Amino acid sequence: MPLSPPAVRQLRHRRAINVEAFEREDGLWDIEACLTDTKPRDTRLGSGIRPQGLPIHELHLRVTVNRALDIVDAESSSDWVPYPGHCDEINPAYRALIGLNLTESFRRHVAQRLGARAGCTHLTELCAVLPTAAIQAVFNHDADRSRETPDPSAALALDGEPSEAPFQLDRCHALRLDGEVVKLFYPRWYGHTPRAVKGVRVAPASHAGNEVLSNSQT
Repeated sequence: MPLSPPAVRQLRHRRAINVEAFEREDGLWDIEACLTDTKPRDTRLGSGIRPQGLPIHELHLRVTVNRALDIVDAESSSDWVPYPGHCDEINPAYRALIGLNLTESFRRHVAQRLGARAGCTHLTELCAVLPTAAIQAVFNHDADRSRETPDPSAALALDGEPSEAPFQLDRCHALRLDGEVVKLFYPRWYGHTPRAVKGVRVAPASHAGNEVLSNSQT
């Protein structure tokens, strides 16, 4: 359903965020994100006039992850910044992402390591889009491949069905365990609390509301 028709207005600023995921020949994955800020007019910055059409920011971030989504390499670049020679000095700091896991309190750890004066505001914001993009790429790719070639060593319940719940269950409104989507498409897990979802506890299905009591901050 689209947004409602807007009021009469003028464009003053555009921010675009693009994320791409690449499977590498060595079995690792590169997740690359780019943030671009532009304005439809010449803009006076502290460092001078930035002509219309040239970015205020164009920032790039790449993390390399394994299939467990551990970050094994990271780098950033700042191609366009308001203060050239100064903003871009912070790029090496983003090596601090190495060792983090995208699904284990990632955003909280990023804020601790690269928040405020320890990083670039916008590069640190850009980190926030990495976890779900990586999950879409890596986990969905592996799920598709497992459907094509089932893994005989995968853990199965007595009825021959997988004993671990799909990763995405109970991590959003639509996929809550007592919801209609799970009932229709994942009936095995309807009303259950899958142990495979780390850091999540759900009220029993008989309780009103089934409130999520805690969740992993990715």
